[in-house]
Amino acid sequence: MPEGHPSSPSAELKALLDQSAKLHKHLCPRQVLGVRMGLFAGHLLGIPLPQTDRKQLFVFMETDGCAADGVSVSTGCWVGHRTLRIIQFGKVAATFVDRKDGRAFRITPHPQSRRRAVEEVPDVSSWEAMLLAYQTLPDDQLLVARRVAFQGDLEAMISRPSARAICDSCGEEILNDLQVERSGMTLCRACAGEAYYRPLDDN
Repeated sequence: MPEGHPSSPSAELKALLDQSAKLHKHLCPRQVLGVRMGLFAGHLLGIPLPQTDRKQLFVFMETDGCAADGVSVSTGCWVGHRTLRIIQFGKVAATFVDRKDGRAFRITPHPQSRRRAVEEVPDVSSWEAMLLAYQTLPDDQLLVARRVAFQGDLEAMISRPSARAICDSCGEEILNDLQVERSGMTLCRACAGEAYYRPLDDN
């Protein structure tokens, strides 16, 4: 740490940051934010993290990239485990939902976190100041947590990994109860008019 920096990250935080850095071959400020957001959520919800075989915590992440990996490392919630979903809002923000009781917190970086980082670790680049200070700033100076209510049926959205259907239009398999019923037909979301792609030929 540069001279004058008041503290060092805890052993728990350092171990999680090391794990996150291995995914990227380096450590950046957004990874630190993601790890800190996940740890803060565990504290607020009273859930031991990172979760392993449990699936009590579910995360809605509002961007992909480094922050999302930091959240996954600290919570044990991953896209592949079906405990994290990307809702692309382009924000370093996440909503953490306790599936047992429905409590949820949306956590974002504090609006003054960058300024505080530069003040905390002067005489280095702003990037390095954020990298270092984000590891040690108190939660209430680094992050903002708000109680929120999830809109919708979380368990229905998560569905069952064994749920399967066949689209009556394209014939492709649909997982996780995400089919759409229209006029007596079972359709995938693409055939129901929600496609993110446009076919260029009929092959």
